[in-house]
Amino acid sequence: MSAPILSRRHRIRRGALTVALATCLGAALASCSDDAEPAAGQSPASPAADARLARLAQQAADTGSLGVVVRVESGDGKPVEIARQAAWTKNDHSLAAGDRFRVGSNTKTVTATLILQQVAQQKISLDDTAEKWLPGLVKGGERITVRMLLNHTSGLGDFLLTPQFLPSLTGQEQRTWTPQELLAITPEQDPPTEPGTTYSYSNANYEALGLILEKATGSSLAELIEQKITKPLGMKDSFLARDAAWPAGKRHATGYEPDAKRLKALLSGTVDLPEDVGFAGPDRTGDNVDTVAIDPSWSWAAGGMVSTAQDWQRFLTALMSGRLLPEAQMKQMRTTVDAPEEGGAYGLGLMKADTPCGTVWGHTGGLPGYSSEIYTDATGTRSVAVFTSTNFGIKEEKAAATNKALVDAATCHMLGKPQPSDSPTG
Repeated sequence: MSAPILSRRHRIRRGALTVALATCLGAALASCSDDAEPAAGQSPASPAADARLARLAQQAADTGSLGVVVRVESGDGKPVEIARQAAWTKNDHSLAAGDRFRVGSNTKTVTATLILQQVAQQKISLDDTAEKWLPGLVKGGERITVRMLLNHTSGLGDFLLTPQFLPSLTGQEQRTWTPQELLAITPEQDPPTEPGTTYSYSNANYEALGLILEKATGSSLAELIEQKITKPLGMKDSFLARDAAWPAGKRHATGYEPDAKRLKALLSGTVDLPEDVGFAGPDRTGDNVDTVAIDPSWSWAAGGMVSTAQDWQRFLTALMSGRLLPEAQMKQMRTTVDAPEEGGAYGLGLMKADTPCGTVWGHTGGLPGYSSEIYTDATGTRSVAVFTSTNFGIKEEKAAATNKALVDAATCHMLGKPQPSDSPTG
């Protein structure tokens, strides 16, 4: 089949469903409020606001997010850290705010940063073609530039839900994919678009960028990430996954996804999937599957990193405050194209998102069993991370609504602003 046109929460970020986010939960969430809640217009920097955020996190976990980590740095040196989980998941693990997660497509911001560092050193040009660096590997590569790969205007489709790749995404097939193999099965967009004209998110773009980095530097992507990003910033819990293994002696969150029956119901009418589609892994509750052993190494430069909330906030604040790139490259990174499906615009590996409390910069991420949204303000002074231990499952209507209420609340908390009066209250 041809690759489907994927919406914002598709791909290796928040999930693979075209499901509209529910409207505010209104009375259903309001029933959990109490007299200590900060009212609209009241400062969020208070014990009551922290308690409200914790209640929203528990509601999200109980409603379908299953496990939630929230970490907010408001610039006052006193981070708020919250970890909540559905009761039944405690049989597998006790979630903590410092647990490692698969951060999925947040990795794209690291890959873009590495590319722009090479641009600053004049080893790569944003106007270089894919064909120059990767002869014969990228379809139409003679008309696709590095800039187009970075901002998803290349015209390439996505390999993610192709019949060849889907069994690997769900863990039904144990196969190690190379970036070259993934580029080979990448289809055209449907309908085709001319390179440089239209934003359309594709993981294939960043598979190509990873190969360009390795060719330009003579180092592996994992080495570049360690040398240029994680080691200088002291990100001791962050690395590029080479397989499904988790380091011994280190805590990590367990991820879950719907079983085959629920997954088919969620995907009904969205994409044409095989009858036996479903995630591989132990059945935990009769309708949730443990996905922790699904190999994410295929996602590589597009989404292969493991990290913690604190580590990734450290990276993103360093980037946005100008510590990792010269001013000229930061300006290029923040030069955006319209990306309505992202809730704002997309730069070079960086999202500009409009929230109820203002504009933020960052990215989202998702792999089987793991979702994340990580943002900063424009100066990199404040940051927020929301990690969730499911990806497809969060697309069910109530789960989507409670998760959105949590992310909105956490983002407003980060920006030092009260919740809008029409937001769900917790």
